[in-house]
Amino acid sequence: MMNRAALSLLLLVSGCADIPGRARHDLVGMARSDLIACAGVPDNREALPDGEVLQWRQDQQVQGPFTLKGPMSLELDLSGHGTCHFVARLRQGRVAQVEYTGPSGTLLGPYSACRPLVLACERQARLSLKSDR
Repeated sequence: MMNRAALSLLLLVSGCADIPGRARHDLVGMARSDLIACAGVPDNREALPDGEVLQWRQDQQVQGPFTLKGPMSLELDLSGHGTCHFVARLRQGRVAQVEYTGPSGTLLGPYSACRPLVLACERQARLSLKSDR
């Protein structure tokens, strides 16, 4: 019974960690106004001859879910920490490419620190895909 609960928890956590990976594909084609509505005002913007690049920053350390705490303020962190920069390249007012930079890996995966930046947009993209069917 305990093994099933642990496996279920692991699958749930790994599914949540993959949101940045899915967003890389699902956000392509999203309108600029929709991207800003779900991700917020970008921290940086760079105009390019064929479009623009928008960047959102998560510079505060994001910690994974595995920390052991003991008596007398003893703490053992096995999870890893990460930050993330969410970069979207736009062409003709639509997302053409999504990338992540920064040391964004935690115990939950290589881009798990990016999850807070793209979660709302990923949800919106998923809802749009379902309504288009």
